[in-house]
Amino acid sequence: MNRLRLFSGSSHPDLATGIARALQIPLSPVQRRRFSNDNLYVRLCENVRGTDVFVVQTFAPPVQDHLFELLMLLDAARSSSAERVTAVIPYFSYARSDKKDEPRISIAGRLVADLLEAAGANRVLTITLHSPQVHGFFRVPTDHLNAEPVLAEALRGRDLRDAVVVTPDIGNAKRATHLARRLNLPVAAGNKRRLDDDRVVIDGIVGDVHKEMAIVTDDEIATGGSTIEMLNLLQREGVRRACVTCTHGVFSGQAIQRLNEHPLVEEIIATDTVPVDPRKSTAKLKVVSVAPLLAEAIRRIYSNESVSALFS
Repeated sequence: MNRLRLFSGSSHPDLATGIARALQIPLSPVQRRRFSNDNLYVRLCENVRGTDVFVVQTFAPPVQDHLFELLMLLDAARSSSAERVTAVIPYFSYARSDKKDEPRISIAGRLVADLLEAAGANRVLTITLHSPQVHGFFRVPTDHLNAEPVLAEALRGRDLRDAVVVTPDIGNAKRATHLARRLNLPVAAGNKRRLDDDRVVIDGIVGDVHKEMAIVTDDEIATGGSTIEMLNLLQREGVRRACVTCTHGVFSGQAIQRLNEHPLVEEIIATDTVPVDPRKSTAKLKVVSVAPLLAEAIRRIYSNESVSALFS
C-alpha cells in the first residue's frame, strides 16, 4: 500500500488515527494555522504525486470551518498531482438539507456535494446519510456505508429474548429492519411529525412493541426530541427497559442528559462518526468505533475491490 496516503482534517483526529492503525499505515502530517485576518492555511506535509489520497474530515461543529478546511485539503491534493482524491466524511451533516420545503431556500446537501467535486474530490466515502436520496447529489462515485454491523456487534451478548427494534421515524424503517435482522428481532416504527428543530409528535406505532425491552434506534440523535418522544410512548405501551442506539451521536444541548435521566434508558450506544464532548459523557454512554469499517472500505477502494460486499 505504498501509494496510499491518509490525511486528517482537524474535526476528528482520533478517528483518523484509528483508521490509520487499522490500515497499518502512518497518518500523513498536515500543517494548519490561521493568518491574522482569520484566513485558514493548510499544507500537506508529504509528497502525493501519483498517489491515492484519502482525506478524513467529519462535519462536527464548527461545521463551516471544518467544511472549508476539507475543501482546501482536497484542492491541495489535486493541485499536487495526486492520482485520485477521496473525501472520507463519516458524518455528512448537510444530508438533512435534501429538498426545497420552504420558499427561497438552498438545497444545501446538493450545494456541498458540488463544492466537494469542484475542490477536487474524485470520490466520496460516507456513512448513513440522513436522507438516502442525497447519495444522488454526488456526481462522483460515492460509497455509502451503514453502521448496522457495528451497532449489532455492540448489542451482542445482551439478553434480547423479549426485545423489539423500534425507530421513531417510519422513514428510517429500512435501516431499523437491517439491524433487527442481524439481531433476529422484530421491528416497529413510529409515525413522526416534526414541528420544528427540537419538537416532534409521534402519532402512533406501526408494529407490535409489547415487549420487555426496546432497542430504540435512529440514524442521528441531535437534540434527542424524537428519541425522548418515542421512549415516552413506549413507556405508556408497557415497555420496561430500553437501549438507545444511533450512528451519529451529535448530542447537542442537553440531549445526553435528557436520555440519561429517562427511566427506561439503561444504555446509550453511538458510533464515533462524530466526536463526543468528554464533558457530556455518562456511565450509560458507550461509543463504538467505525474506524475498522472505514479502514476496510478504504483498503477495498484502493485495491479496486467491491465495497458493497462488506454488507453481504
